Amino acid sequence: MPELPDIAVYIEALEARILHQRLEHVQLHTPFLLRTVQPPVQDAEGRTITSLRRLGKRIAIGCDNGLWLVLHLMIAGRLHWNRKSGKPIASFVFSSGTLHLTEAGAQRRASLHLASGEDALRALDPGGLEPLDCTLDQFSAALARENHTLKRALTDPRLFSGIGNAYSDEILHRARLSPVALTQKLSPNDIGRLHTATRETLQLWIQRLCAAAAGAFPEKVTAFRPGMAVHGRYKMPCPVCSTPVQRIRYASNETNYCPRCQTAGRLLADRALSRLLGADWPRSLDDL
Repeated sequence: MPELPDIAVYIEALEARILHQRLEHVQLHTPFLLRTVQPPVQDAEGRTITSLRRLGKRIAIGCDNGLWLVLHLMIAGRLHWNRKSGKPIASFVFSSGTLHLTEAGAQRRASLHLASGEDALRALDPGGLEPLDCTLDQFSAALARENHTLKRALTDPRLFSGIGNAYSDEILHRARLSPVALTQKLSPNDIGRLHTATRETLQLWIQRLCAAAAGAFPEKVTAFRPGMAVHGRYKMPCPVCSTPVQRIRYASNETNYCPRCQTAGRLLADRALSRLLGADWPRSLDDL
């Protein structure tokens, strides 16, 4: 799923192409994309785009009549400018070109909401803190609100805005913290390190992705990037200590971590494999 750095780069590219341009026509190729009935999508046609905004992992496109088109790409949704990559599920025709929305796979999870005015737009916001703007005290208070694992807390949109599976792995590796550490048991030093790592990781990847796009429209938006430290790098060497990266798998997601840098050499139980292996499950790097 595109996360804060990916959405930030999408918005930068869209600002250069559709800001102050007229939205001529919206063509929906599937009935499952549009999740609101009022206001009708036709109210956005013929209007000039006056602003773009990130709303968590959503892209909000503002029109001159106070109407907002809010796109949530979910896992497989991607945007393309003036080119079709596969069969689009929606096309937004601007006076400057056409924005196509595609979604890989058979499941239709991407969504388009229309919101009239700022209050309606805020109602679509899960309410998490902006991780690049919040103070250490605000960050600490959000972590302590409930006693969750760090992985769950960082990816909860009600706590922090725009962080998902990929960048939470990278943040926790930079902070040298276990993904299963409980938020209410963190020391002040741990929280300070995590706050710094969050800001540095997100800023680093925004810079990298902007540099990679080099003014072109970002077409290769993915959760797995060569420069990442641990995410998607199972069994590959940690860039800090060369220990093979490990993982915890659950449902359709997985958490990647370095056992030497983050868990003091302890291997975290993978639900599927640890049940299968039982007493044979390795508990440490030495056992492995």
